[in-house]
Amino acid sequence: MSSEKKVNSGAWFVLGAALLWGTTGTAQSFAPVGFDPVVIGFLRLLVGGIALMGLALSRHELGSLRNWALRPTLLAALFTAAYQVCFFAAVARTGVAVGTIVGIGSAPILGGLLGFLFRGERPGRRWGGATLVAIIGCALLVLSGSRGDVQVDFLGLLLAVGAGAAYAAYTLMIKGLLEKHTPNAVMAVVVCIGALILLPTLWGRELAWLAHPRSIAVVLHLGLASMALSYWLFARGLQTVQVATAVTLSLAEPMTAALLGVVVVGERLPLSAWSGLALILSGLLILALPARRIRLEPAG
Repeated sequence: MSSEKKVNSGAWFVLGAALLWGTTGTAQSFAPVGFDPVVIGFLRLLVGGIALMGLALSRHELGSLRNWALRPTLLAALFTAAYQVCFFAAVARTGVAVGTIVGIGSAPILGGLLGFLFRGERPGRRWGGATLVAIIGCALLVLSGSRGDVQVDFLGLLLAVGAGAAYAAYTLMIKGLLEKHTPNAVMAVVVCIGALILLPTLWGRELAWLAHPRSIAVVLHLGLASMALSYWLFARGLQTVQVATAVTLSLAEPMTAALLGVVVVGERLPLSAWSGLALILSGLLILALPARRIRLEPAG
């Protein structure tokens, strides 16, 4: 397979992962009253990590612990946990609109910067145009549903940028680990360590709601589909696409969440939101579809 075809194939893998991430909000809407989103976030990492670890062990892909670089592995897990904490804290302080726009919008920009500084990647003008179009679409989509509850909180803005930076840095670390380990092994180790880092957040929280069958179903979906399967796809895509491209393709997540809200939950979107969805889709297709080459035939 040519390098160009590998890149295009990798882009579709990352896009598939982002589509699965977009199901998390809809899945949580089916949880019983009184559920704790922090606990669900931890269990998502735990269930997904166990599934990925089981897959890696069954295929004998972990290898010796001495072969794992400690620093990038711990950093990848730390950034994974930090994203969860920063994003939810940012949304709590600034509201969903500002928190989502700043968090999601800053990630592709920071991803491009980190990829350039640490890996020498040059995303190019195609990535720049696609990212700009997709970010504008995200802004239209989120602001259309804010209903005037936009808040400006300096600490909240810093937390949102921190969430975007954590996601971009996590992607950078994973990209490096994939050069020496298989995707299954990398994701299993990183997600499991990330779950251990978040374990202290369970202290003193109410867990009785977990006994409800709907809670179990939600946790299993989040852990197996939106974590294990999605990260399985994400790692394979990240093997052939640049850090900046992978982070931009992840903007399919809010697009998927909005569409599921319409189809499954029965929400209604204003015209500005549909315009935002169209812009996001346009930006993603610019990156995912192969570039067209025009040949100039000699005259005569």
